[in-house]
Amino acid sequence: MAIRIVTDSACDVPQVFVSAHQIKVIPLYINIGNQSYLDGIEMTHNQFYKGLDQFSHHPQTATPGPQIFASSYEEVATNAGDQVFAIHVAGSLSGTILSAQKGADKARVPVTLHDSGQLGLGAGLQVMAAATAAEQGASISEIQQIVSNLGRRTYIFAALDTLKFLQRSGRMSMTMLGISSLLHIKPILKMHASQPTSEKVPTRSRAILRLIQLATNLGPLEHLSVLHTDALEEAKKLYERVADIIPPGNQPHFQSVTPVVGAHIGPHAVGFLCVTR
Repeated sequence: MAIRIVTDSACDVPQVFVSAHQIKVIPLYINIGNQSYLDGIEMTHNQFYKGLDQFSHHPQTATPGPQIFASSYEEVATNAGDQVFAIHVAGSLSGTILSAQKGADKARVPVTLHDSGQLGLGAGLQVMAAATAAEQGASISEIQQIVSNLGRRTYIFAALDTLKFLQRSGRMSMTMLGISSLLHIKPILKMHASQPTSEKVPTRSRAILRLIQLATNLGPLEHLSVLHTDALEEAKKLYERVADIIPPGNQPHFQSVTPVVGAHIGPHAVGFLCVTR
């Protein structure tokens, strides 16, 4: 009997880790006009961000139907007694976990669902922790405790370059984010424990300073990564500016944000993924 880990492509997990730990990643859809692409398979990060300002239609995202989730859960539970532990993008941002729940109800194998309360690498860290724990013999309940504890200590802060992608997106409404005007605004988006919030600052430079302040204010960190949407060089500079709060032994990690999230926040965003001690 084994515990199999499943997630979706709105949760960023490095491909090397996915392959090494046999994690099943269910791709969400990126729709551009009449064309639909499987995130990460038919549309890579590089292809998406290179085309983002040139696509004939604004990219939209969609969740697979329940049967896709059911089939995926059954696919990984290959041996009698296998169980599935599925971690999905925050239900407060996406309907993915609702479709996943319907799929779990249909599946002919036992499935435990976990709402990560996060997105991107914030959820991906939980996937990696779950896979590691499962390989070490942890039970379903122990894995739930591990990822829940990690989720409570995980924060994402991101400075967007523009509001136009949020405006076009129906997933994170301007009202929900408390942003009323597009003029002269550089938004900072924050995500913690399923709660998306925002701040407004007038310039890019002040947004970057605020990111650094937010990360610093968390106190001692266990982990820090820099997130970006096609802004690797700026991400590297941002990492250098927080050298004094980087935890001992922290390996520099610059995560390109999954396209199904990038479609909503646009290119040239940078931010932090922080885990407190």
